[in-house]
Amino acid sequence: MHKIFGAKEDKEYVDRMGAYIIPVRQNEVGIVETPKGYFLLGGGLDADETDFQCIKRECMEEAGYEVEIEKKIGSAETYMLHPTIGYFHPIQSYYVGKLLDKVTEPIEPDHVFKFVKVDEIRNKMYLEMQRWAIEQAIAH
Repeated sequence: MHKIFGAKEDKEYVDRMGAYIIPVRQNEVGIVETPKGYFLLGGGLDADETDFQCIKRECMEEAGYEVEIEKKIGSAETYMLHPTIGYFHPIQSYYVGKLLDKVTEPIEPDHVFKFVKVDEIRNKMYLEMQRWAIEQAIAH
């Protein structure tokens, strides 16, 4: 399933491909809290990086965990005006999976990983598309 958020204006957008994992345990999901808000674990793909490589790298950087990716649950994109990037077009793929061993401390000091009850996080995600992705994950 793929969903589009926002409305594309007649502007030049910065495209950014990204991959994210949604670890689900009972009625909780794993998210990252930053000074900007709540986000899924993951991020933008580096050059020549696969979704799985990106997720594994980002999970190590943001939370210090190894991960097991189970399956893709969907993708989404949004058209938005970002405060520093300008016209921004993130295109994100979402996977469910689980965290394995914590092997290191995260290297991003302003990122705090935590499991949060789905009902508590539902309307607090920074990006609407990531809130939608959580709904897809808990439906599977």
